[in-house]
Amino acid sequence: MTFDIAIIGGGPAGYTAAEKAAHNGLKTVLFEKNSVGGVCLNEGCIPTKTLLYSAKVLDGIRSAAKYGISVEAEASFDLKKIYARKNKTVRKLVAGIKQGLTNAGAITVQGEAQILGEKDGLIEIRCGEETYFCKDLLLCIGSETIVPPIKGLDEVNFWTSREALEGNELPASLAIIGGGVIGMEFASFFNSMGVKVSVIEMLPEILGVMDKETSAMLRAEYAKKGIDFHLNSKVAEVTPEYVVVEKEEGTIQIPAEKVLLSVGRKAVVNGLGLEKLSIETSRGGIPTNEYLQTNHPHVYACGDVNGKSLLAHTAAREGAVAVNHILGGDDKMSYEAIPGVVYTNPEIAGVGKTEEELTAKGE
Repeated sequence: MTFDIAIIGGGPAGYTAAEKAAHNGLKTVLFEKNSVGGVCLNEGCIPTKTLLYSAKVLDGIRSAAKYGISVEAEASFDLKKIYARKNKTVRKLVAGIKQGLTNAGAITVQGEAQILGEKDGLIEIRCGEETYFCKDLLLCIGSETIVPPIKGLDEVNFWTSREALEGNELPASLAIIGGGVIGMEFASFFNSMGVKVSVIEMLPEILGVMDKETSAMLRAEYAKKGIDFHLNSKVAEVTPEYVVVEKEEGTIQIPAEKVLLSVGRKAVVNGLGLEKLSIETSRGGIPTNEYLQTNHPHVYACGDVNGKSLLAHTAAREGAVAVNHILGGDDKMSYEAIPGVVYTNPEIAGVGKTEEELTAKGE
């Protein structure tokens, strides 16, 4: 089967590109090995925000008296129902994306695609028992959780964001390794659920990509709520009962029934067959130009895989830019003013460069 455009990966970049390409008359095929929506919809942004909204409602009820509202009984929660609502929301949104792709005329193929090379001027792809050919290829294969080589980590049943979203248990204590956006959002949720939370961060402040003054204000707010923060700290070892942390003043042990690993994500570049097309890769992902082209003129890389901005809305915009370029347009990608939000309670947000970035550049 021959297509104008093939897209590998059905996350925000992939499904946005597929719908746009098909709407504009391109014969389009989208390959997805798991579920359309990608990490964001299935095990990232959407399920996390759904849980956080339940926590926000709970926190609001608990603090209602401050606003003159009387609640007769003590606020409580049903963890199974909270997670059931999360699952229902995800299913509904996934179904909506599938319907949107169908309505646009894009063909979705469930399975893991492999690049075989080029033949007669077309890119050859295998998925299952079928072979596909396309003129242009979009790589929207996303990212995966970084698992650092911490002593003892492979001997404990640690969580990544995927396991934390499954809702199988509510530990008495939780050590979160990494105080970035994902780590802080989970810290917020589990703190509201009554879990004793400790956040361990190597940098001098949490939320490294955000404004430092705002981040410090959020940290102070959560310290009042009972979260322990360990900044400028390195995890030396993990055991089933505690986490060994190296600080400037010495080594300490932090009790933790469960460990949540949240030190970042890395682009997925292996196992796809990129070498068959001589696609260049770097430590951060697949390098691209302002049109999201790789070093191969008919291969584009959008979303987390290019390592530029690991955000769903950035990925969606990149997918649109790539398709516009394939259609002959001169739409260019800009990363100058990308909004970022941390959905804690309170929330914080920013757009563009931080004060620290501007100061470092002398601006």
